[in-house]
Amino acid sequence: MSSLSKDLMFLIMQFCDEENLKKTAHMLEQESGYFFNMKYFEELVLDGNWDEAEKYLSSFTVAEDNKYSTKIYFEIRKQKYLEALDKHEFHTALDILKKDLKVFAQSNEELYKEMAQLLALDDLRENDSLALYGDTLTARKGLLGDLRSIIEANPLLQGKTRFPQIKKSRLRRLVNQSLNWQHVLCSRPHWQPHIDTLFTDHKCPGSDNMQAQLSSLPPSPVAVEWPRERDSSTDSLVTIRNHEALSDQALAGEGRLYVDVESTEHINEEEVSQAVISTRCQASRNEPPIEFPSTVERVLDIGSSMTSMDFHPVHEALLLVGKLSGDVEIWDVAAYKKLFRREFVVKSFMDKMDKNHSISVTRVLWSLDGSLFGVAYSKNELHLYYKNGNSFEKKLEIDAHIGSVNDIAFSIANKILVVISCGDDKLIKVWGAASGAKLYTFEGHEDPVYSLCPGLKRNIHFLFSISISGEIKVWLFDNEGSRVAYCAPGSCRTRMACGNKRVFLCGTEENGESYLVEWNENEGSIVRNYQLLSKCSSTVVQFNTCLDRFLAAGDEHLIKIWDMDSDELLAVIDADGGLQASPYICFSKKGNLLAVSAVDNRIKILANDSGRRFLKEAAFDFGDSAKCVTESFGNLSVGSSPFPCQGVAGGNGTMGGEILDPMWITEPKGREETTNNMEATNVSKIVEVSRCQSMLLTSEVKTNLIRRLVYTHTGNGILALAEDGTHLLWRWAKSGEATMKCAPRLWQPRSGLLMTNDLPDKSGDVVTPCLSLSKNDSYLISSSGRVISLYNLLGFKNMRNVMPSPPAATCLLFYPPDNNIIAIGMDDSTILIYNIRVDERISKLKGHSKRISGLAFSTNLNVLISCGVDTEIVLWDSITWEKKKSTVLQISVGWMASDLSETNVELDNDQQHFLAVHETQLAIYETATLRRVKQWTIANFCTRISHATYSCDSRVVYAAMRDGILLILGAADLAPRIEIDPSSYLPPHLSCYVDPLVVAAHPHKPEQFALGLSNGGVVVIEPEESQGQWTIKNHLES
Repeated sequence: MSSLSKDLMFLIMQFCDEENLKKTAHMLEQESGYFFNMKYFEELVLDGNWDEAEKYLSSFTVAEDNKYSTKIYFEIRKQKYLEALDKHEFHTALDILKKDLKVFAQSNEELYKEMAQLLALDDLRENDSLALYGDTLTARKGLLGDLRSIIEANPLLQGKTRFPQIKKSRLRRLVNQSLNWQHVLCSRPHWQPHIDTLFTDHKCPGSDNMQAQLSSLPPSPVAVEWPRERDSSTDSLVTIRNHEALSDQALAGEGRLYVDVESTEHINEEEVSQAVISTRCQASRNEPPIEFPSTVERVLDIGSSMTSMDFHPVHEALLLVGKLSGDVEIWDVAAYKKLFRREFVVKSFMDKMDKNHSISVTRVLWSLDGSLFGVAYSKNELHLYYKNGNSFEKKLEIDAHIGSVNDIAFSIANKILVVISCGDDKLIKVWGAASGAKLYTFEGHEDPVYSLCPGLKRNIHFLFSISISGEIKVWLFDNEGSRVAYCAPGSCRTRMACGNKRVFLCGTEENGESYLVEWNENEGSIVRNYQLLSKCSSTVVQFNTCLDRFLAAGDEHLIKIWDMDSDELLAVIDADGGLQASPYICFSKKGNLLAVSAVDNRIKILANDSGRRFLKEAAFDFGDSAKCVTESFGNLSVGSSPFPCQGVAGGNGTMGGEILDPMWITEPKGREETTNNMEATNVSKIVEVSRCQSMLLTSEVKTNLIRRLVYTHTGNGILALAEDGTHLLWRWAKSGEATMKCAPRLWQPRSGLLMTNDLPDKSGDVVTPCLSLSKNDSYLISSSGRVISLYNLLGFKNMRNVMPSPPAATCLLFYPPDNNIIAIGMDDSTILIYNIRVDERISKLKGHSKRISGLAFSTNLNVLISCGVDTEIVLWDSITWEKKKSTVLQISVGWMASDLSETNVELDNDQQHFLAVHETQLAIYETATLRRVKQWTIANFCTRISHATYSCDSRVVYAAMRDGILLILGAADLAPRIEIDPSSYLPPHLSCYVDPLVVAAHPHKPEQFALGLSNGGVVVIEPEESQGQWTIKNHLES
């Protein structure tokens, strides 16, 4: 079936759905095989309509097609079988076992026998693997979660689960356009045309042949429309319009004019050409979407021609620029200020004497977390610069390739950060970012390699490479050679970008003809060809993706914009004129800013509304923000994910999120196997991006990073412990509880005392601050690496100091039944149970291998839960203090826990489960058994988790990410439901460089939580007053 026929089929499906012809629409979905309606399929599963679900599924795939299809059918029939057993319908269950499940016995005889043995049980939950089997609806919801992931991975269903983005009533609109066109050709058009049928062309009474119609077009034509049925949800459209209704906009409307095939022979080519031109003009008149950065806010004069640029992944104001002269610069675009500049130094005497010698920058790129950047040059070299104090210094200078280094990319290979380069010598090389050692050399291209694009799927890192002849190869980080080879649509220089699990290619032929397509990397075929790129470009067209929704390309002195789901040009921007013929374009990570190259060595910065506010109020200080720009270079091997957040993906070798599952993805040899048979919940789609109301707590006491944060048990105060050992206590004395309606007061006794912990003598020692409040909020135990101090909170008096280091205390907790007893986690991996009143040790617990980072008492179960940086979780009897059980957090392949990685634990309300928080994941465990029941990993997010906590009712989890994004996850399934951007809770002058480090939840108000910040501040957050609470949709509604 042709592409247009396929489009027509989708329009008919849309029409049937809008007309409430649901059964007809589903029949068409099945017969055409174009669209797998997940919503309808999920309804069938939830209703237990198993036969209808299998019938619908069979129109797209059968059980024998592949392993994914087999798994889908097996899971459906298994659930059908379990439900029959649960209802004690044993005859039905036996029938299902013999007829439906027998076909799977050959591939897994043991599993089939185990399922047969369930018939002998009075309750299927007597089987250990089904002990947690709940009610029918919960089981079906769990099944849906598994089916979604399998369906998305099934290559036979890929691309079929997403309905094309079509404007409402598109088919009706096309018919109306046709009627308008027919009415234009009437020689005597009536003012109130009457449409009786669509079976024949419309003609007003008195119209003669077509020639007469063309020679006597009416002076004031009107528009006609296909009349709608009036219903309760929508009014019928007006059928008569004024003269303006038939302007170019009315005719071009939402796309190209559709003309009946028979009518085209009567219309000359000039008229048809004019209709196409009208479409192009219409795009130029369209306003770009409001969220697209389209207004020129800054113009930077950089002094010489630029060749490459890249926005910092964390700080939107920082723009890295590479130049034709070989210079590298960093600009603060908010302040029009150049912060950093380095020239290329020619070392060779012969090169210095060569008058024709010139070296230019071919590519600049920030690393994954922005702590270093790479520079590729037109002759041989690759340089890496890393953050050192208030500036960047050259860390590595690598003689990478013979000839030009054409592109670079950052990724993760075998758990270490790597930089990848390609060049004119037809090679691709992988270098350790910290050491500069060459790890791999990929050979196989027959022409110079032009561009790179890293990818990630199922925690497997891989790489796309494209040669100047358009040959695409895929590599894993091993020595096995390329996995796949494709040919790009054009045999030319091509770049690739990935966004929202989709791949896009853009290239320019030698004759100047350019193309921009969506690419199916599984089949090596074009999904969509975006229209109206230049046919005579003098240079390679540059493109980029924005917000996982838009494509933008610099072409014909313009910025052309497409919606990813439509091949038609959406809008164009001239940026007030003066752009280069094929301007370079680069989006900031959040998509609020767009940098574009202009003539006369200028860069224009375009912004949307959020970007304008940011530029107006941002005051970026390169020195003060050093702590936010970089982490230790030595820890880069365990840094954040190599892929930007979903906000923006670059067309320059960086990818936003994972792509669809390619058939060539296989696990590298030697990869660790996961032993837990429960799959982790890993929902990357955010249900809602939300705003909030926030209150920044003020303090006259200057501190640094807030490392620990708690509410008082009464809920009327917040206590913070800073890195320098200073405690800050805010109280809401008037209201009696923490509220947004009035500001709290920083509490200080009349004596002027401050609660300040002693710090280690050696400034280089790693300090792990810790504290715990007594149940009556009267006493505080706290430590910052030296001694444990007991404070009276009323007068801030230091009652006593105990347990001087070494070893240092790293975690503290009051024993709930007796405030005189505390649990102390130590730096030497032991746990002390200590009576602080009589200064006596009760017990010493040994079971960890590294320092303790988390403790939690369950008085209901009489146990103590402990965890350490070794990721081990241990369960202790709190009466005998004996070790009962232990387990280890499973860190996903591709991630590594550093020595500074903390694991924290927190019990839920009923103490039957607890939340484990690690920088790579959140997990929920059964307290008594230490069995993991839920898990969410950061595979699809750009940075690691700073901290997370339950709300007071244990319904949601508040998590702070290292890039400042806040996530609110449903505790029932640990799936992200709400995302909050830093600009929503921090003032503009802080949101660009201040990050949250710790989260605390209000003890009585589930919707309120507080954040400890990297600048020593504390901010309290609630939903906007109009909402009153966070709207957490369940998994199915999302």
